Amino acid sequence: MPLPRTPGTALRQRLAELRGPDVPAKALDARALAALAANPGCKRRAILDGAGVNKATLASALGSPSGFGQSQFALARGNTFEARVKADGGAELLRLVHEKLDPGAVPPTEAEVPDLTATGPEGRTARTALALRDAHLARSDSAAGGWTLLDHPMLALDVAGSPAFLEPDAVVVHPDGGWTVVEIKSFPMLDGSADPAKVGAAARQAAVYVLALEEVAARLTRDGTAPAPTVNHRVLLVCPKDFSNLPAASAVDVRKQRAVTGRQLSRLTRIEDIADTLPEGTCFAPDLPTAELTAAVESVPAEYAPECLSACELAFHCRDRSRARGAVTSLGRSVRAELGALTTVDDVLAAAHGRSGDPEDPTVAALRRAAALRAEALNTPTVSLPSPPSPEGAACR
Repeated sequence: MPLPRTPGTALRQRLAELRGPDVPAKALDARALAALAANPGCKRRAILDGAGVNKATLASALGSPSGFGQSQFALARGNTFEARVKADGGAELLRLVHEKLDPGAVPPTEAEVPDLTATGPEGRTARTALALRDAHLARSDSAAGGWTLLDHPMLALDVAGSPAFLEPDAVVVHPDGGWTVVEIKSFPMLDGSADPAKVGAAARQAAVYVLALEEVAARLTRDGTAPAPTVNHRVLLVCPKDFSNLPAASAVDVRKQRAVTGRQLSRLTRIEDIADTLPEGTCFAPDLPTAELTAAVESVPAEYAPECLSACELAFHCRDRSRARGAVTSLGRSVRAELGALTTVDDVLAAAHGRSGDPEDPTVAALRRAAALRAEALNTPTVSLPSPPSPEGAACR
């Protein structure tokens, strides 16, 4: 089964030069990919992620370290909980899938757990694709299919012309041939519900896995070996129950997140197009002098917004630069959308106080009225308060 095309030798060499000599590439995981899709206009993040640059190390070298990353205790607790959920051949995990997503199927008294071991991410991706194909063909040839559990499969998703290798916690193949993504998280599920913000982040991450599975299913269909399998848009989220280490599960519909993520990924500028615009000799190696490293980072346009603080390791650096330029994006995307052609805080203030701008422009008129109302409330001199336009056709009182 063919895999997504890999970057050419020239592009791989170019990305290695950007990353720096002898600097290992950092794999692009589903969490980072979901964050990248949430801000598709940021070419800086696209090229850094595409080149495998460790943004946390880069942020520290720039003098704006991020607070990203889990503690060793949290990682150990998560690994312990995942091992418990998958113990005994995934018996408890499959029971939860059966209970929450497919109660009408035959109970999973036993299941196949194929060996997905292979060399390198490309090899593991090919081995996963073969395991999914074999499981699907077995169910196509037999009316009485069983359950199959793929533990930490490797999937590939084409991102801006370059493959990203993704590793979900598990993928389950149902007796009817459907494929379901399983996300195992260490945050608790209290009285059957979990923190909405954390559930939302998990759903966006799972949506990336669903997109990657759909690419596998599409390649299987193109091979003509069998009808296309169904990729379930309801994923299983498994968390500790209350304050115990016992697993609880909930079915999460990720159709909205999948649609948004797919649309945003399709808008990403191809990595080679961004790389071609960079000055010759640009390098993001963290051991470079701070001034040289800062110039390299600033040579790539960024689209900072406050939401980046919870999604990108370079957010503090980009925020400082955005504030220094007076960019209105530092106030939020909704504010930026309301201000139209006014892109800096100085432009906004000048328009509000009558020093620039077309009075007929609705944005300028709204700013001047807001400034006048503020001045009236504070009893300070300002531009005269314009009268609001009367509704067209309103009767005179």
